[in-house]
Amino acid sequence: MTSIRSSLVATALLAALAGGAFAQAPAAPPSGQGQPGAHRGHRDPAQMQERFQRRMADLKQKLQLTPGQEGAWTEFTTQLQPQPRGPRMDRDAWARMTTPERIDRMRSLRAERMAQMDQRAEATKSFYATLTPEQKKTFDELGSRGMRRGGDHGQGHRHHAG
Repeated sequence: MTSIRSSLVATALLAALAGGAFAQAPAAPPSGQGQPGAHRGHRDPAQMQERFQRRMADLKQKLQLTPGQEGAWTEFTTQLQPQPRGPRMDRDAWARMTTPERIDRMRSLRAERMAQMDQRAEATKSFYATLTPEQKKTFDELGSRGMRRGGDHGQGHRHHAG
């Protein structure tokens, strides 16, 4: 009786663990359809750049920078340029990876994102240090509404209406 029970428990455990291995991922939607934000061009590098330029022009106008702050502004906007996402990993390549390889790949991607976020954070802090108290107040107000981001490129989830 004990060996039957042990066999059943072991079989159930193996089935639960192996279930993910047999699950098939859905086919990729054609040409960006079905991807969040795809209908608004959120992944299109040209549109990302256009949105970034508009936001930076708006920010610059509202901050009313002095000629002495132009160098810091240029460095700030250069560091915040939106970076297009690299190519997605092929589903077949992902499926061929072992679990430890997938974990390592996800850690590597996370480290890259964190390094980019750290770079933007330092650029923002450096620029912020050059602002007058009134400009800092304006920057903080705009930042609380999402203007401190350097464009829509994957830093968190932002939901838009429409």
